[in-house]
Amino acid sequence: MADLEIIGVPMSNYVRSVRMLCEEKGVPYKLNPAFPHTPDVTAISPAGQIPCMRHGDVGVFESKGIATYIDKAFAGPKFIPDDAAGAAACEQWVSYGNVKVDRWIMRELVVPSVFFDKEKGPDTAKIDAAVPEIAKVAKVLDDALGRSEYLAGNSLTFADMNVLPMLDYGMMFPKSKAVLEGHKNLMAYYARLSARPSFTNTAPPPRG
Repeated sequence: MADLEIIGVPMSNYVRSVRMLCEEKGVPYKLNPAFPHTPDVTAISPAGQIPCMRHGDVGVFESKGIATYIDKAFAGPKFIPDDAAGAAACEQWVSYGNVKVDRWIMRELVVPSVFFDKEKGPDTAKIDAAVPEIAKVAKVLDDALGRSEYLAGNSLTFADMNVLPMLDYGMMFPKSKAVLEGHKNLMAYYARLSARPSFTNTAPPPRG
């Protein structure tokens, strides 16, 4: 069988989430650390976004599509449930992670904290405006984790692997870290999942 190739830089939270899935399932893969809009990426993704995946003649873009393929195509434990209720719960938390958690932690706080005009400095107004929204997101996650051990129930799913790298980035920046640390269920969840080999084995390189 052809090798599985995950395409995208390891710093990407979405690249990390699909790598975590491979690790949890025991699926060997090759990481091709290509940046967005480079030829290996645009050959698969019409938007030039990462991650992408190639497996023989199959090319897939978007992390949820990649995760679905990996979970169905390879042996090992299932991380996208087959039953209707479980699948829906996983899907809803993946969507919430992508629409809310990624937006407020990654796009509105992490990105402007790291990528900015050297003369102007970070956009502090944008970063500060994200903080109360991160608090709302953290409460939603914390409430959910007060009802079950994981986001989509009492077993690990791709929904958890999707959101954990976002939380990890949030914990690297003081303003978001202070918000997240105020939610005990969320912090217990983060501590427990960040100790898993799938998380430690896919850690991005340190920030320069």
